[in-house]
Amino acid sequence: MPRLRLSRWMRRLKQQPRNPRYFLLTRIVRVGTHTVGNFVGPTDEFEMEARRCGYRRIAGLDEAGRGPLAGPVVAAAVVLPTRCRLIGCDDSKQLSESERERLYQVIVERAVGIGVGSASHEEVDRLNILEATRLAMHRAVAALSPLADCLLIDAVTLPGCAIPIRSIIKGDALSLSIAAASIVAKVTRDRLMAEYHRLYLQYNFLSHKGYGTEEHVKQLAVHGPCPIHRKTFAPVAQVIMQHSTRQPQPIPQPLASQRTIV
Repeated sequence: MPRLRLSRWMRRLKQQPRNPRYFLLTRIVRVGTHTVGNFVGPTDEFEMEARRCGYRRIAGLDEAGRGPLAGPVVAAAVVLPTRCRLIGCDDSKQLSESERERLYQVIVERAVGIGVGSASHEEVDRLNILEATRLAMHRAVAALSPLADCLLIDAVTLPGCAIPIRSIIKGDALSLSIAAASIVAKVTRDRLMAEYHRLYLQYNFLSHKGYGTEEHVKQLAVHGPCPIHRKTFAPVAQVIMQHSTRQPQPIPQPLASQRTIV
């Protein structure tokens, strides 16, 4: 849309602050003015603005597990009650494991609705990580009950979603419901990786949750990939190639003196 037309449209919409179209458009114009430094942790400012525009079931949407070399990508959608206070709630990456576990229990108790969706390592390899993330998000939104009428999402577009969406840069550090969703997604995925740890002890998934730590890369080189590794991710693909190009070792033959005489 040309700059002049956008400017005129914004002036008209600002005269109708309860118009949902204004709320959704502001992600283009205003989000860039919000920085993490202006807030002491996430707030419900975006949720309250959505309510002023007529929305009632505002869900925060976030994911965990885009970067790991193994396991699924998990998304969560969380609808919080009006003026909800979650002391200590923040972007899940800024919290310790014990803090996430504590907040997870609080969120589950207080949330109006929670939906969780995932995309498997096979879907990550087949679709690519961005499309697999979107698939997990669609599944999380579909799992909400009651369904959301507005989504706040952390800097990802979600094509094909019929629900109005506002994309917020650094949303998990600014929006309370997105931060809550990031915690639910992270704790859910970490618990899944703990289950995988029991199946594939040699990789120590319990420690690194599938991320490409030095320990994980070393174990991957020694043991090769296991069934839940993402084969299209470069470190895994390199190991697969190295293993496939190795010359098979000749089967040792017994010495003549050791052969059994029949």
